[in-house]
Amino acid sequence: MHAARHGETVYHLYNAVVRPEDGVHRSTLITWGRGVKAPRSAISLEILQRIERRYRLPAGYFAGKVGGTHRAPGDFELSEIAPAERRRLAWHLPDDFNRRPRREQAEIVDWVRNVVISGSTDYRRYQTAMMRQRYAVRFTCASGPRRKSSIATAEGESGIINAPKRLNDEMAEILRFKTSTFAAFGLQRNGVWGEETASQKVEHFGLWFGAFAAPPESEVQGFGVDPRLLTFAMMIFPQVWDWYLQWRERRRGFYTKWEIDLLSIAAAFCREETGWLRQTPRMAANLLEIEGLISEQDITETRADWGGACDRMYKHARRRIKEIDRVARIHRDPFEPILPVLEAPSPVGEYRKITEEILRRMPDERHHPRSTAEAVRAFLLLRIGLHTGLRQKNLRELLLCRRGDLPTAERRLEDMKRGELRWSTRDQGWEILIPSVAFKNANSSFFGAKPFRLILPDLGRLYETIEAWIDRHRARLIGSAADPGTFFVKTAKMTSTNAAYCQNTFYEAWRTAIQRYGIYNPWTGKGAIKGLLPHGPHNVRDVLATHILKQTGSYEQASYAIQDTAEMVAQHYGRFLPQDKAEIAARILNQVWEAA
Repeated sequence: MHAARHGETVYHLYNAVVRPEDGVHRSTLITWGRGVKAPRSAISLEILQRIERRYRLPAGYFAGKVGGTHRAPGDFELSEIAPAERRRLAWHLPDDFNRRPRREQAEIVDWVRNVVISGSTDYRRYQTAMMRQRYAVRFTCASGPRRKSSIATAEGESGIINAPKRLNDEMAEILRFKTSTFAAFGLQRNGVWGEETASQKVEHFGLWFGAFAAPPESEVQGFGVDPRLLTFAMMIFPQVWDWYLQWRERRRGFYTKWEIDLLSIAAAFCREETGWLRQTPRMAANLLEIEGLISEQDITETRADWGGACDRMYKHARRRIKEIDRVARIHRDPFEPILPVLEAPSPVGEYRKITEEILRRMPDERHHPRSTAEAVRAFLLLRIGLHTGLRQKNLRELLLCRRGDLPTAERRLEDMKRGELRWSTRDQGWEILIPSVAFKNANSSFFGAKPFRLILPDLGRLYETIEAWIDRHRARLIGSAADPGTFFVKTAKMTSTNAAYCQNTFYEAWRTAIQRYGIYNPWTGKGAIKGLLPHGPHNVRDVLATHILKQTGSYEQASYAIQDTAEMVAQHYGRFLPQDKAEIAARILNQVWEAA
């Protein structure tokens, strides 16, 4: 159209704006003009800018016509960077990256690496360094869903060993004790582990034993215990725990709540009446001397008085918990990545900007159907998360019942411990129904054994997007893979034929959405919020609770938004409330002066 306006053909335009060294053929401009293809590479986007200057059009005119970017350009000059990292970086580089000075290119790449890809918090830097130091004992007795773990998948990596049979059998016995419907005859217990908790404990025990098995001369600087000597009976000795606590402090530089949680397990194992170790004195037969840690005399005294040894360890653990609690520091601050949101007057309004950014940069569905489907999925992830405040497990396991289909019976949902999104004919809206047993805090007073039920509001194009997702976008991502039946599905590919999300992939989907649409990039001008850092789905609960605290000052009302209790909100969100309470009081008092 613009070529015709200026009396030019595409051939004339090609000769005027394309240089021989660009490597772009005349047919490329012809396909752009016909709408068959859209420019994607860095050189193509540069040619678009030349056309804009030639026809005196506003900068970004053609980019706005094309719609959002469906994939990252593939011709940035990043030859010294590995292909996998190059693909991640390319999403966040400016279109004119190749024309910028080398010094500025290095500055841009460094910023993207530190802020967008890894997130520049102290904890993220520590975690990145520690992830390179593999140490763990891998148990083979665990069943159920696997958690995101730092334990490697293949034996042979530094510090990774398979648990010896005896240790593995002990772990299996603990799992039966803590997860079975009834405690074994003659045993008592306090509390039961669900699948997620059991999987978490297996990982934690694997890291605990891995510290003792790791060689002292390695980066991990473990104790160097022969794996065949490892046994859960070691946990009965105070000196064993003291070595582990000091080892943890040396690695991190200070104590954290993690050490308190571990000591709580030790105390629970040795507690009178309900402790697993306390009720299994036969475990003493598995103890063997470990030079510098457990002597023959220690073993003899423990076997002679197992109950007394458990009492000593219980008292030692309680004493250490108090001592560490006094000096423990917060290393992983869950609020740090979203502080710009939490400090805004309206945290939900601030976070909502990310969903608006997704809509603004939505790719053209005609040309890029799969990329559009992925953008729609990112939009719905954040929007439904903001409306419900659900934990990621409940979100990713949310089933789909299409409009007109028969909803799943509530009893069936209870058996599956899953919720469902269905159309409510009574309320004429999309409803989310989740039985209370599906929640982590199922026994909380918030539920009172009643299911969670919420009608999503028809605001901000939510219903329009839900229906488009169900009608066509969702099927595009599933492709030829089996339909998992969940509302959210991941993109099934040749290398990943399963369309169902797991804990890891769901977290990464949310994090990717934040990286592409949430973090403001000063080099490209894209992104919704300055100062935001990558984060996962759990942070949306912080946004909701803090928003209501800022508006009402009520812990109880804030707890309603995240399906929890006022006590839990007060414990975790009190740091945001003092100034907000003062502001709420000031608003009320200032009305007197405004009236005068």
